[in-house]
Amino acid sequence: MQLPLQITFRGLPHSDALETAIRERAVKLDRFHPRITSCRVVVEQAGRHQQQGKQFVVRLDIGVPGAEIAVNRDHAEDAMVAVRDAFDAARRKLEDHAREQRGDVKHHEK
Repeated sequence: MQLPLQITFRGLPHSDALETAIRERAVKLDRFHPRITSCRVVVEQAGRHQQQGKQFVVRLDIGVPGAEIAVNRDHAEDAMVAVRDAFDAARRKLEDHAREQRGDVKHHEK
């Protein structure tokens, strides 16, 4: 990754365990796309007005040459699960983008 990882917590206290998990997963993204230029992660506790539990939302914005890949994932009651799901979705999107850039994907005529 060319730029440092940016992690923001909104509506919840800073968690060292959550930040460590995010950093470990972000480092692994380089395997799936070699030219990541930036990665911003926002972990937010949303839905405070709901009566049942807490809702966590994780947003990833990943910059690669020629594209910005955005992923949103939410999960009730577990921020770690929301982080895992968001990074899994980002991995799939990065793999798809890398395939398209290499020309491995056929484009259908419209």
